[in-house]
Amino acid sequence: MTPEESGPDSPERAPDALYAAPRDAERFRFDAEVAEVFQDMVERSVPGYASLVHGTAVLGGRYAQTGAICYDLGCSLGAVTRALSARLGATHPILAIDSSPDMIARCPRVSGSPVQYRCADIREVELESADVVVLNLTLQFLPPEDRLPLLHRIAEALHPGGALILTEKLRFDEPEESLVQKRYENFKRAQGYSDLEISQKRTALEQVLVRDSLPIHRERLATAGFDSVTVWFQCLHFTSMLAIRRNATPD
Repeated sequence: MTPEESGPDSPERAPDALYAAPRDAERFRFDAEVAEVFQDMVERSVPGYASLVHGTAVLGGRYAQTGAICYDLGCSLGAVTRALSARLGATHPILAIDSSPDMIARCPRVSGSPVQYRCADIREVELESADVVVLNLTLQFLPPEDRLPLLHRIAEALHPGGALILTEKLRFDEPEESLVQKRYENFKRAQGYSDLEISQKRTALEQVLVRDSLPIHRERLATAGFDSVTVWFQCLHFTSMLAIRRNATPD
């Protein structure tokens, strides 16, 4: 799929009311129903989402090297992809990959853009030599046994000193987990979600989203070949880490 292929000019922002009425307790899927409302869903469900996207682009721009590719793995509707491309300019290639054809179909295309969108399983796609890789709320949806192999492949693809920007919804130990969960539910109520919506979506996500603690993330990243793991963003459960591949040249 090339940048010149037709697509929507911008992601649709239909209101998220998927869980407003009682429904069967099905597992969450990134299907056409979710893709239609995803922009509204993610902005109302992830605290600080706009700052997270902007900050990811700023960090990506810091580590981008001329001629090397950037990857947005699990790009959904391409918010990070577009922000990163706007910062890097018209000559820096970005490959945005997502396994959901419904998400990829709704990613905005800009004629002449260096961004390419591809529908593929990120666990199987071949990664070329890269300077920046983004995993934005994506790793948590993979089976736990698939996470380290993917991070190994990312580390191998990155240049020495290359950056992985990894954003995840963390798991905390009790009693902190209960406290943060309560605050998160209050945040969602403030965004207009009802208790029924909060409960039903949580049940749907728990069937597919397996959270890790920050120490587990740090240990896995170190094992995969990263060091200098820095938390640069955190709001409630949502945390983003900057991980640099080993053999980096000091600034």
